[in-house]
Amino acid sequence: MIEAVSEDTILITLAEAIDESLPARIAGLADNIRSACLPWLVDIVPSYTTLMVVYDPLKIDFRQAVSELRPLVTLENTCKRAPDVKGRLVELPVYYSTETGPDLQWLASECGLECEDIIRKHSAVEYRVHALGFAPGFAFMGQVDPTIAAPRKTSPRKRVPAGSVGIANRQTAVYPQASPGGWQLIGRCPTPLFDQTGLSLLRVGDRVRFKAISREAFLAEGGELTP
Repeated sequence: MIEAVSEDTILITLAEAIDESLPARIAGLADNIRSACLPWLVDIVPSYTTLMVVYDPLKIDFRQAVSELRPLVTLENTCKRAPDVKGRLVELPVYYSTETGPDLQWLASECGLECEDIIRKHSAVEYRVHALGFAPGFAFMGQVDPTIAAPRKTSPRKRVPAGSVGIANRQTAVYPQASPGGWQLIGRCPTPLFDQTGLSLLRVGDRVRFKAISREAFLAEGGELTP
């Protein structure tokens, strides 16, 4: 479905519910649109089930933009390119501990598991990056094992340290910078996820695996234990 959102944005909806195949399809569609080198294109914003296209209304109107987008949005084109957009595999080290993950013990108790079970289940899954948002470089990934899924906190923390790894329902993410946040924190990653040079490390469609590391390895890789 293609519909207007505002005077300069178009929303392309590929599905009604989250599906593991969608990040690759959405990344493929975004690639189709970028490759077309449309002179009126301003920005492309991927999300879980949609792709938002921002255009310059001084260069094109809504009807004409849709007519130029529609051939790129056909199921045939999207599926044809999707297999080529397998996504990079990015491995992120994580020091899982109550020292860096203040909610690890709570989550284990809530799920009827041991902390080691939470760590094993969280690091056993290959996640897809579904969307970027909330903060620069903040990648929404899914889906975590349903046995360790947990809702956001009812009262968010005022400050979550950079690198914190969290769970919210069946999503997981790493906070790129210190910021407020309400996800359940289970560890911390020493890898920078955003900088002014390379910008976001992760992109929509990427595959991510978390690797458990020791406290010593975390500190050696530049991790910080500040609260």
